Amino acid sequence: MAERVEASSVPEGENTIEEREVGAMWELEQKLDQPMDEEANKLNNMYREKGLSMLMLLRLSFQSLGIVYGDLGTSPLYVFYNTFPDGIDDSEDVIGALSLIIYSLLLIPLIKYVFIVCKANDNGQGGTLAIYSLLCRHAKVKLIPNQHRSDEDLTTYSRTVSAEGSFAAKTKKWLEGKEWRKRALLVVVLLGTCMMIGDGILTPAISVLSATGGIKVNNPKMSGDIVVLVAIVILIGLFSMQHYGTDKVGWLFAPIVLIWFLFIGATGMYNICKYDTSVLKAFSPTYIYLYFKRRGRDGWISLGGILLSITGTEALYADIAYFPLLAIQLAFTFFVFPCLLLAYCGQAAYLVNHKEHYQDAFYASIPDSVYWPMFIVATGAAIVGSQATISGTYSIVKQAVAHGCFPRVKIVHTSKKFLGQIYCPDINWILMLGCIAVTASFKKQSQIGNAYGTAVVLVMLVTTLLMVLIMLLVWHCHWIFVLIFTFLSFFVELSYFSAVIFKIDEGGWVPLIIAAISLLVMSVWHYATVKKYEFEMHSKVSMSWILGLGPSLGLVRVPGIGLVYTELASGVPHIFSHFITNLPAIHSVVVFVCVKYLPVYTVPEEERFLVKRIGPKTFRMFRCVARYGYKDLHKKDDDFENKLLTKLSSFIRIETMMEPTSNSSTYSSTYSVNHTQDSTVDLIHNNNNHNHNNNMDMFSSMVDYTVSTLDTIVSAESLHNTVSFSQDNTIEEEETDELEFLKTCKESGVVHIMGNTVVKARTGSWLPKKIAIDYVYAFLAKICRANSVILHVPHETLLNVGQVFYV
Repeated sequence: MAERVEASSVPEGENTIEEREVGAMWELEQKLDQPMDEEANKLNNMYREKGLSMLMLLRLSFQSLGIVYGDLGTSPLYVFYNTFPDGIDDSEDVIGALSLIIYSLLLIPLIKYVFIVCKANDNGQGGTLAIYSLLCRHAKVKLIPNQHRSDEDLTTYSRTVSAEGSFAAKTKKWLEGKEWRKRALLVVVLLGTCMMIGDGILTPAISVLSATGGIKVNNPKMSGDIVVLVAIVILIGLFSMQHYGTDKVGWLFAPIVLIWFLFIGATGMYNICKYDTSVLKAFSPTYIYLYFKRRGRDGWISLGGILLSITGTEALYADIAYFPLLAIQLAFTFFVFPCLLLAYCGQAAYLVNHKEHYQDAFYASIPDSVYWPMFIVATGAAIVGSQATISGTYSIVKQAVAHGCFPRVKIVHTSKKFLGQIYCPDINWILMLGCIAVTASFKKQSQIGNAYGTAVVLVMLVTTLLMVLIMLLVWHCHWIFVLIFTFLSFFVELSYFSAVIFKIDEGGWVPLIIAAISLLVMSVWHYATVKKYEFEMHSKVSMSWILGLGPSLGLVRVPGIGLVYTELASGVPHIFSHFITNLPAIHSVVVFVCVKYLPVYTVPEEERFLVKRIGPKTFRMFRCVARYGYKDLHKKDDDFENKLLTKLSSFIRIETMMEPTSNSSTYSSTYSVNHTQDSTVDLIHNNNNHNHNNNMDMFSSMVDYTVSTLDTIVSAESLHNTVSFSQDNTIEEEETDELEFLKTCKESGVVHIMGNTVVKARTGSWLPKKIAIDYVYAFLAKICRANSVILHVPHETLLNVGQVFYV
């Protein structure tokens, strides 16, 4: 069944006696239909990160090497070649480049990311979307209007309040003041996210191609096509392993990266002692000034190569969801950072005396006795380096899906111990195809390096912009510290950005194309998601209309339970009115199910479901909100249906037990609607006047309407002329009867009713909107996974209700 629905606005009416009666009913319903704050408060302060033992911390620090630092650790493979693509003219140039590398590693990965940016995580999640999530919590900048007061109580992170008149309060007011500022903030966030996805394509390509290039060093006559073919085979193998999970892959890769860092550190120390210990003077920043003074414009453009020494830093931030922050900080500070410094210093010492080997500086500087072992380890490390970015891309995509900014994709949790470790098969194969295309097309690591550098520096600039807001709104830092952080970050990153601009035509255009496509997909999906939610909110069904239908809802109540899925946590969704208008029967028990993702680390099973009754008992209608955290997953083996019905039974039992002491008979009393009394008709008619619409016409096909909704519990006091109170049995008998009835309905069958919604642009919409909604979004909705698949709804019990929404 399909229905065309289009919202339209109507003018407000005058205040009348009837409207004042409806207003009184509205106040009573609002009083009774309170947010589930009591249930929400149970989650407060429940999920703080448990303290880790030193043994566990060391274990996780070791495992983080294979997931977090692989990308950053393989940079020595290609940095000096991309810095001096045309050769080295002066040995002092090597010292100047080394000095730039040292201070780049010190300022960006160590100080900025490991000790500052990584602390700006949302429930352990890293990346630009994690920062955006924190900002949405502290300021009303989210464009999807699905935030509720109870959500603030459910989060494990307390929301700080800015003092009136403070700089943070002024910043918050400025952000919330204009709608275009909120949109601009989201565009910046999505741009950083898209560049991170581009990293997931470019990092494996350049890392693996650079490592396999060692084959050609000892065989100069070998064709470059063979190197490319070997790289492609390795890439296929890498992406084929992802379904085993980060936990298993991490334990496999961590020893390889450990050996890699030990090898490059030891080789670097050997080269320093053998060739030139004077390269250590590069720790003096004066050589940076002399480097630019001597090389001029060429020196400035070479920053594009220096930038590659800190690639992988953005993947480090995206991967913090996989390991505790302290484990990541320990691994980098005391192991990764020293080994990288030794590796670059050793290569510089070799190049000072062998300037002709600038193209293969890494492999040429390796002693002959360990060349092939180093080649094997380097290839393995390149694969691991790719793993860091791939894992980070999975995390970014999962966050984007939760924010409504990315089409629905399958997400699999690969570890029972660590909830943040996930695998996205759809994204995995897209990344693999992209990597193969880039590797086969460019074939030269210098061009891929230019593309890689462009993506990395743009992600860093976006992160800096968002961190300024975090420091002001969330951390309430003094403006001096914010100014220092902003100045140093922008000074370094804008310098790199100005250098990569010169290489746009030499491969730098690739990440821009990838970002443009990704941004189009994410923007269109988010826009349509917002419009769908707004339409659902405005087309909720009036409770007065439901009550007017009577306990049978004007239909035949057949045995069974109907689970009606909706995105609304309150209100009767339009899908229900469309269903009962077009079919002559409905199930004896109806449950409106809202699967909602909240900004919490996880929601335990005992707190997963919140249940309420809708209307009088004889209607047998309930609402269930199933809550999930960022790292939770609606698993196939969760037995979602049985858990929901068990919670519903518990609710009925507790409701009946609390009946005698309740001040209101809202939940426990049984009501029968008297259709013969004029007061019923008058009340419904007045409510219709308040909404300026006829309720019966409102739910017929091919109409335009606007509805105001009252989703609440109706009390005997408010409807004493409409409903009659009856207690024919004892409390125990009522409980037994209703539980037995529920059990009988369950045995009769459970049907999952879901909306199969088609979104189209309104007639008269401007051309870009028509293209975005009618073509781009329609295509994405067709190829992405359906809600029934994501929620693992059994196909044999699924009932789709077709609707067409015009936005």
